[in-house]
Amino acid sequence: MTNWYAVFVGFVVSVIAGVVAFAVPGIGHIGAGLIGGFAAGYVAGGGLGSGFWHGLLAGALGGIVVALFLGLAGTVVGGLAGGPVGSLFGGIGIFAAALLVAFIMALDSALGGMVGSLLKS
Repeated sequence: MTNWYAVFVGFVVSVIAGVVAFAVPGIGHIGAGLIGGFAAGYVAGGGLGSGFWHGLLAGALGGIVVALFLGLAGTVVGGLAGGPVGSLFGGIGIFAAALLVAFIMALDSALGGMVGSLLKS
């Protein structure tokens, strides 16, 4: 059973850490995912599987939100540069690429979630 409170806590921690991570590009964003996943796994508890699941969901949720903003920005910029058809396909393409990257990057949150759930147990 998914503890949505744990996922939300992990998501919020991940977003806050992600904003701070702009000071240290690259390493900072990986650390933000680990910290957010750790928080989700710690709040959820229940062992490795539960920590993995909750950390993965927290990381993926954050990635989906970022993908939505990037897709919207791509649509607006495409509309200004290439007309309505360019904005539609540009926004969809950016959204799809960002969504794929979001799920790949959610794996570090899942690892953080496993560690967090182990420390709580």
